[in-house]
Amino acid sequence: MKKVCIVMGSDSDLKVMQACADRLSAFGVPFEMRVVSAHRTPAAAEQLAKNAEAQGFGVIIAAAGKAAHLGGVLAAYTTLPVIGVPMGTSVMGGMDSLLSIVQMPKGIPVATVAIDGADNAAILAVQILAVSDPALAHELAAFKASMAEEVEAKDAAVHKRFA
Repeated sequence: MKKVCIVMGSDSDLKVMQACADRLSAFGVPFEMRVVSAHRTPAAAEQLAKNAEAQGFGVIIAAAGKAAHLGGVLAAYTTLPVIGVPMGTSVMGGMDSLLSIVQMPKGIPVATVAIDGADNAAILAVQILAVSDPALAHELAAFKASMAEEVEAKDAAVHKRFA
């Protein structure tokens, strides 16, 4: 199975990105976490992206705040799918991060999830990997079925209470 590389622009992002690691672990998807800055360690970001596929990664998840260029820098150096996770900030609540990630130039796409959307980034990574992994696709289908069952149970409880 291909691995997922979770890259954070700062170790302060770990508080949010732990949910990503937890979700990948729940699916049994191997991953590595790194702290690499697009601005302070650009050579390291370049090398990470250029070598990711050879190191067995199938998806890169890049979490960054404020200028949030990490996902775009990584995407510029690899053909692997890159998922951006905009971090919430004290400046604009994360809108600055979101816009920096989602507004990529033509030819350098970065799939983008919600501000602090680490869990969805992991699920999207699993969906990408599941395209070529039938066992993982089966686990993903079971996960989605369990979410539907939860909603149906909540619906039944609310309906019964207010019927």
